[in-house]
Amino acid sequence: MANTDTPDPIVIAKPLTADRVRELWSRTYNDEGKPDWSHILPYYHEDIVFHDSIQRLEGIDAFTALCNRLTGRCKQLHMEIGSIIMAGPEIFMEWKMTMMFRRWPSSPVLGCSKLTLGEDGRIIQQRDYYDLWGDIFDGIPRFRGLYRRFMHRYFG
Repeated sequence: MANTDTPDPIVIAKPLTADRVRELWSRTYNDEGKPDWSHILPYYHEDIVFHDSIQRLEGIDAFTALCNRLTGRCKQLHMEIGSIIMAGPEIFMEWKMTMMFRRWPSSPVLGCSKLTLGEDGRIIQQRDYYDLWGDIFDGIPRFRGLYRRFMHRYFG
């Protein structure tokens, strides 16, 4: 007799590839308004571990809340994907994200992401790498020089 208590694994219509990630992420961020993650969230595992230079969080609810906070902060958000490559269950992509805030000028942030796919083909880990403060401070004329001198003096 079959066990009916075990849920069926989620089946993704199209598996993630480098080209598919480029296409999906390019639709997520646009020039015409707020970002929309609804079409990529099904590609994230419910136990996603997301980590960037500011935070580490676990679970799809926490990740969805993160996406919603970013949407709330930005007037507009645009992402350009540069290089992207898939090696086994890992996808690496280079990107430039330009955030347009309500009160400040647009701020480009350069970074890259490593997506790790689980056995079911969904993203189980995402690690984003970027210099948030350096990229934002570069847009503030007087502060840019102070920050860069500080970084050079203390970190090489």
